[in-house]
Amino acid sequence: MVTTLLVVVIILAIGFDYINGFHDAANSIATVVSTKVLTPFQAVLWAALFNFAAYFYFTDHKVANTIAKTVLEQYITLEVILAGLVAAILWNLFTWWYGIPSSSSHTLLGGFAGAGMAKAASMGASAMAAINFAPILKVVAFIVLAPVIGMFISVIISIILLHLAKNARPSVAEWWFKKLQLVSSAALSFTHGGNDAQKVMGIIYVAMVASNVLKTGDAMPEWIPISCYAAISLGTMSGGWKIVKTMGSKITKVNAFEGVAAETAGAVTLGLTEHFGIPVSTTHTITGSIVGVGLLKRVSAVRWGVTVNLLWAWVLTIPVSATLAAVIYSIIHLLT
Repeated sequence: MVTTLLVVVIILAIGFDYINGFHDAANSIATVVSTKVLTPFQAVLWAALFNFAAYFYFTDHKVANTIAKTVLEQYITLEVILAGLVAAILWNLFTWWYGIPSSSSHTLLGGFAGAGMAKAASMGASAMAAINFAPILKVVAFIVLAPVIGMFISVIISIILLHLAKNARPSVAEWWFKKLQLVSSAALSFTHGGNDAQKVMGIIYVAMVASNVLKTGDAMPEWIPISCYAAISLGTMSGGWKIVKTMGSKITKVNAFEGVAAETAGAVTLGLTEHFGIPVSTTHTITGSIVGVGLLKRVSAVRWGVTVNLLWAWVLTIPVSATLAAVIYSIIHLLT
């Protein structure tokens, strides 16, 4: 039965996707803006277009399935999902306000898991009994692996591109790389949409199962992916200029050639992880890719102080979101 609480949860979930879009807009547009290939307005329109285009390609919903299975079904209620979403939204807005490119994926996962753990504890079970460790451990492993893979691929792509352009005049090479950046930016936005929109799709699906609107194993109604892709695309169009500054210039100064290498590496990494149903952080991935192109110049080209601060945000996101969600669930539980 469709209840008021279910409607509230769905609205919050789609709202989170919108916030995810403007929080993560920097992932897709930071390098293309910093190299002046596109104006900020052109860049967000370009990114939003390819965010939504992913809807027509990523139809297997593997990432959504992984997110949906992170908390065991007997501990999933609408109150659990509500607490997880509120915690994720609060942490996303906090990190956006301070220009910290944290992971929307991990804050959603942490919030969902933390609320589930609080639910288990309220039932007299071990808090950890609510967690399905197989998908959680896979996600945690890729907190480290995604940026490392992105960094490695960006170095390889940079070497290949340098070899191909070694006999070209600098002005001609720069012209071509600026054109190619449109392609690499589109590819990154495309895979970003395919990866990130699915996470909320999984949350809405389990909310409908918890409300007995759907049964476990039922096909996902088509309005769910359409709504999620539309929300993340609209969010991307809203920008995220504080984080754009961090991603586009504070980690390392990026030119058009390096933008192509970093964005292509990020797109390849996201495409691979989506294929295997691993909900990775787009932010972590592109940050690793940008560090990779910086390292190819010289180690000192990377501003390691900024990078270390980002690493702290990455490490803290899941536990902070989980703790916040547990507190919010406990308050909801006391009031109902």
